[in-house]
Amino acid sequence: MNSALMLRSSLFLAAAAFLLSPKASLAQDPAPPAQAPPRETAKQQGPAPAAPIRLTLQDALDRARKSSTQYQAALTGAGLAREDRTQARDALLPSVAYNNSAIYTQGTGARAQALGITTPVIFIANNAVHEYVSQANIHEAIDVASVAAWRRASAAAAVARAQAEIASRGLVVTVVQGFYNVAAAQHKLETAKRGADEGDRFLKITQELEHGGEVAHSDVIKAELQMQDRRRQLQEAQLTLLNARLDFSVLIFPDFNDNFEVVDDLHAAVPLPTLAEVQQQAARDNPSVRAALAAVQEANHDVLGARAGYLPSLALDYFYGIDAVHFAVNTAVGNQKFSNLGSSIVGSLNIPIWNWGATQSRVKQADLRRAQAKRELSLAQRTLLAEMQSLYAEAETALNEQEGWKRSAELAEDSLRLTTLRYTQGEATVLEVVDAQTTYAQANAGYQDGAVRYRVALANLQTLTGVLTTP
Repeated sequence: MNSALMLRSSLFLAAAAFLLSPKASLAQDPAPPAQAPPRETAKQQGPAPAAPIRLTLQDALDRARKSSTQYQAALTGAGLAREDRTQARDALLPSVAYNNSAIYTQGTGARAQALGITTPVIFIANNAVHEYVSQANIHEAIDVASVAAWRRASAAAAVARAQAEIASRGLVVTVVQGFYNVAAAQHKLETAKRGADEGDRFLKITQELEHGGEVAHSDVIKAELQMQDRRRQLQEAQLTLLNARLDFSVLIFPDFNDNFEVVDDLHAAVPLPTLAEVQQQAARDNPSVRAALAAVQEANHDVLGARAGYLPSLALDYFYGIDAVHFAVNTAVGNQKFSNLGSSIVGSLNIPIWNWGATQSRVKQADLRRAQAKRELSLAQRTLLAEMQSLYAEAETALNEQEGWKRSAELAEDSLRLTTLRYTQGEATVLEVVDAQTTYAQANAGYQDGAVRYRVALANLQTLTGVLTTP
């Protein structure tokens, strides 16, 4: 009995060992069937995304001029003023019209004729019971007011052209600022990413040093606070870049399109013209002063047009055609035919006598406008001189600070590296590392902002000179 029981126990243990062995498991568990890789269909793949539009500054300027509502409104104003000038000029030239009319008048009737009344019509101003007029008319009016109106329209067109130029140069400033704001936001985002990575790395260093008993837990807390701050700065940098791109897209594209990238030449070397060159270009062609000068000329012609109300005006009319009782070229009387065609000339001289002082009031109004236009011209000239010095000093200061900002960013990056290394060796405090990280972020932000400031300063200078300095 005991031997049989021991035999069965031995067989059971052997079978269990065989079943639990890896080879037996592999033999009992068949390998799963190989699955074919999923077949990609055209619907799953979808259309490939379009490549982003690569924009240079000149491309952005060209697009902005086509899509800017304010700039197009200025061009529209210039076009309207040009047409006003054309209409005023055409008013000085003879006009030609062809007049046709038929007049049917009540006659005196048979009873009046029986009584010996020979008047053919009741309305004595009419020539006959039936009167047909078909005449060509050449009309010319000669007066000083029309000449003054044409000259005033010419000056107004010059004002509108200058204002369109002002709008064009102002648009350049807006585009330059938007273009380089996007470039600077991209650089700031890269700096924020490095700062966030540095914050994570420094937190890991402090945790490792705390586990080794080399620093206090307060260092870990300070490092974590700094890490959270860097992550928030990263999110703000992402938001700033998004807003800069959206604002720039609205400016340069007629429809919404954020699939673009700008050619980053933010830190390219751009020379600053000399002050003498800026003064020469600004004096030669400044639209603000040009608009003020044209406004004074417009006011002078307004005064002349108002004073023309004291002078007589002459109108000349030449008529050729028919004015007859029959609508025909010829009229038959008995056996003879007579031509209805004829011509006449009418001259009218209008001499103003009295209009209760309306002309005098218009002259006073024109004098007031002219005096104000002269004051605005003087202000534009003084403003040009002041802006020339101010904007040039702004550009010069930004250029001089650019190299300093660049050096500060390099030093801040090197200081952060060395301070972190000293901290790992126990030679620096956590506050020194945090201060180095803050200095690094501020120096890099200042470097990008300084570059944008210089580009915008150059763009502001071109509002005076008309020349945008580029790399």
